[in-house]
Amino acid sequence: MDVRWEEAGWERLTGRTGRKRLPVWDCTVGLVVGDDAVLLVDPGSSLREGALLRAEAERLTGRRVTHIAFTHGHFDHVLGGAAFSGAEVYAAVGLDRVLASGRESLRRSAVEHGLAEEEAARAVELLVLPRHHVSGEWTLELGGVQVLLANVGPGHTGHDLAVFVPGGRETVFCGDLVEESGEPQAGGDAVPARWPAALDRLLSLGGDDALYVPGHGAVVTADFVRAQRATLAARFGVSEA
Repeated sequence: MDVRWEEAGWERLTGRTGRKRLPVWDCTVGLVVGDDAVLLVDPGSSLREGALLRAEAERLTGRRVTHIAFTHGHFDHVLGGAAFSGAEVYAAVGLDRVLASGRESLRRSAVEHGLAEEEAARAVELLVLPRHHVSGEWTLELGGVQVLLANVGPGHTGHDLAVFVPGGRETVFCGDLVEESGEPQAGGDAVPARWPAALDRLLSLGGDDALYVPGHGAVVTADFVRAQRATLAARFGVSEA
């Protein structure tokens, strides 16, 4: 592992990718480093956390974060976005409308999960909405690496985005479609009947040998994703095709 990354609390996954497990909610933030641009996958749960991630990313890569991908719209995955001035923000089509109309529920969810009232209110006030809406697949050229953003949902929410990074070993950032540190959470915005199909799409992107990076927990294999798919199908009564 690159010592600089390890000392900053990041896990280097491949020559182009890394990730960090944030404290409190164990939310994963991903980083994809191109020759010309840097993509951050989910910017943290608050402006304070986002500012820390920005500083660390700049120190690790030697340049600013130019692109951000929201894997979905829950507070711990989006509220740090305003800390990244000038970054181009991508998300599954329709998430911009959900965030714009759901600011109060986003603030309330953050506070209920333990974020300080003032921090939550400020982050929601400055909430960054995605400008780029992924309806199918969108390829980002970062210089030396082409990253595929894939609208693979609905599942965990109505607007789930995955990030596929090719290379010597492929990396798939799964958001909360996959969780390793606990049972996958299905809130009121989940679409249980479609969740197993979303995991099928993740597996088709990465294949058997990819690194699958869950929204919470340790990096997993394709076999883990298949097992979680079977568990979810049984839990929600989804028949196999």
